[in-house]
Amino acid sequence: MPTEEYVERVLSVVESIPPGAVLAYGDVAEYLGDGGPRQVGWVMSHYGGSVPWWRVVRADGRPADCHAGEAVRRLRAEGTPFREPSGRVDMPAARWDGAPRTLAQGLS
Repeated sequence: MPTEEYVERVLSVVESIPPGAVLAYGDVAEYLGDGGPRQVGWVMSHYGGSVPWWRVVRADGRPADCHAGEAVRRLRAEGTPFREPSGRVDMPAARWDGAPRTLAQGLS
């Protein structure tokens, strides 16, 4: 089980992902320099309800299956690019680079 500090760090990264962008579970771990996709997934499944959880997807661009398609609805509403007809997020276009975005760029 991850430490409370690790949980807080994961949630902080997820809160930083701007609308219209995503990170894969492994990207979050890489950003932190700690853990791996499974640890991040565990944190998200147990504590992720208070952050924009839909912005964390599988490495192949598949959004979370849970919540009856809520992740896809939220991602599309934010303008996240998808690859059709697969219904997967276009990872090269949508992956967040970790840089803060400004209102001038159309995102907060």
